[in-house]
Amino acid sequence: MRCRTKTRAFTLVELLVVMAIIGILIAMLLPAVQAAREAARRMDCANHLSQLILAVHHYEASQGYYPVGVLEEKGPILSQAKGYHHNWIVQILPFVEEQNKFAHLDFTVGVYHANNAQVRAIPLRILKCPSSWVPTPVPGSNYAACHHDVEAPIDANNNGVFFLNSRIRYGDVTDGSSHTIYLGERLLDIRAADLGWMSGTSATLRNTGGGFSLGMGPLAGGAKTSVNKDPLLGVGGFQSVHPGGAQFAFGDGSVRFLSGVTGSSVFQQLGHRADGKLLGDGY
Repeated sequence: MRCRTKTRAFTLVELLVVMAIIGILIAMLLPAVQAAREAARRMDCANHLSQLILAVHHYEASQGYYPVGVLEEKGPILSQAKGYHHNWIVQILPFVEEQNKFAHLDFTVGVYHANNAQVRAIPLRILKCPSSWVPTPVPGSNYAACHHDVEAPIDANNNGVFFLNSRIRYGDVTDGSSHTIYLGERLLDIRAADLGWMSGTSATLRNTGGGFSLGMGPLAGGAKTSVNKDPLLGVGGFQSVHPGGAQFAFGDGSVRFLSGVTGSSVFQQLGHRADGKLLGDGY
């Protein structure tokens, strides 16, 4: 006579316990996975800034001065789709393997002219931070050059390295290139206010006045502040969605992650190319 053995199944309580354990393990692992992904995105972002600052220096080596922040007959620059507004990014296109786009640009007219619409509508991967990819009306840039050390309109008397009709040479950065911010992060504006990566306005120029903001914010592009009555003169500071800080490219070619608790006075000094003030090592 053959013996039959009973196969014991999971009870409902045991099944619930197993599911609870699996849920706890997933909850414990998920932050680590997300942190690893953000670390990879941050590294990719730093690589983009490294390529851009290298292109800036190649331009300076060939022309004798850094790319002009924005080309226009007179200032201050208004953040509107009107004017010549060819910017520093347009000028370094041949140095970031974008010679073909550079060749298709019409420099006899402004960036908003129909002749330049085709190139202006093309997004550039090197200008996108993978942590803050958002759709915009016009392909924009997550990276901006520093035009000033305080919140003020983009004009010919700014203290940064890239501003209206600037022709700053390496020797003009007397505070030291390793202590001067050249490029940094900004958030794309999902509204029609973002004028695109070719526009030498607040779309690709920012200042170090008032520190930098973290997180997407209510406008996904950061509110602009201005000491002027005309809101079109407002520029705004640098912005990032990286946890705890933002990435900046300095004049010595290095890319550094500045903590969100960096002092506003220190950050302001980093945006001035020649203020002559002593700068501590706490940044």
